[in-house]
Amino acid sequence: MPNTTANISDDLVQMGRPDRINGRNVNLPPELGSTIVFDTLAEFEAARDARYDSGTMYYGRYGNEATFKLETMLGQLEKADAVTLTSSGVAAITMALLTFARPGMHLLVADHVYGNTRGFCETVLKRMGVDIEYFDPMIGGGIRDLLRDTTCAVMFEAPGSGTFEVPDIPAIAKAARAAGVPSILDSTWATPVFCQPITLGVDVVVASMSKYLSGHSDCMMGMIASTQQYAKDIRKTTMAIGDKTGSQEVFLALRGLRTLKMRMEYFDKAGRDMAQWFADQSQVKSVLHPAFENCPGHANWARDFSGASGLFGVVFHESSDDQIRAFVDALHHFGIGVSWGGYESLVLPVTPARSAGTWAESGQLVRFNIGLEDLNTLKADLTAALPHLNTAAE
Repeated sequence: MPNTTANISDDLVQMGRPDRINGRNVNLPPELGSTIVFDTLAEFEAARDARYDSGTMYYGRYGNEATFKLETMLGQLEKADAVTLTSSGVAAITMALLTFARPGMHLLVADHVYGNTRGFCETVLKRMGVDIEYFDPMIGGGIRDLLRDTTCAVMFEAPGSGTFEVPDIPAIAKAARAAGVPSILDSTWATPVFCQPITLGVDVVVASMSKYLSGHSDCMMGMIASTQQYAKDIRKTTMAIGDKTGSQEVFLALRGLRTLKMRMEYFDKAGRDMAQWFADQSQVKSVLHPAFENCPGHANWARDFSGASGLFGVVFHESSDDQIRAFVDALHHFGIGVSWGGYESLVLPVTPARSAGTWAESGQLVRFNIGLEDLNTLKADLTAALPHLNTAAE
């Protein structure tokens, strides 16, 4: 069943705020500090021994009141037992993978993962001696045939980065758990407003908080949510490497989360509107949007998600590189950038990387992030730029 958290709006307003005293601030202020002092050696030693528990004041790198409130808030939203914050979304991915990957072990990675996930596997994990195997993201429960005694984790995304296939989350998670293998899912696209993967059987959820969770393109942060079984190992790995979330980012994330549900509901509606508009244009071959029936894994999306974000792909009829460049450069209300999930619209040509198979679509794939601009303004901007591209008859 899709996520139907009825009180998520109340939670987003109330969670992670200052304690209820008279004259309190509405928001927690940025909390700065490195050294934390104690009155007795026994109190210091108790904090040292519990330093990997969220909520323990020990040293600034391990967290403070604001970070602990944010972790608790995210844990409640994700239905997770624990959350560890990281300095970026990529850091969340790498810390999660490093928690489980060991030399000589086997890691299964969905073929449609985020480019930096693939890059970390290829440049760091392979150098460590980890055996990386990429798999068809639509394999579902068939992944059980790829699991080995040495498999350390299964890493996948929903939907896929750039190409938007939606895997069968419960089937993959169930097969991995039955084999005693942790599953790790990048759920940045949906946020916990539209999907809570841990309720679907996933063990570890990673997300870039730089995207929708903070929502204003001014915060660099990531998070790892997990079941209790893996929580302490993830936190120990993160702290051992020395990754640290900045106080300003924590403040911005707490602020941004207040409007998350409202923003996601708007992006769901606006994204579908714009995707349908693209589908009606003669220059467009296909639209890659999980809410559209022709998108691979649409039935999985309809079962496991309660909405869609404003990020999707458009495959244009074959045009030259110069034509694609002319189209992108002609847009005035779409910035060219690698991020998404903020209030501004973005455009970026994408070349999917594949190892387990090939990208079957002919034509040029361009990713669009729909922001908060008036949709008529965006459509007029696109209408003026589309003549740079070929139509089906050309």
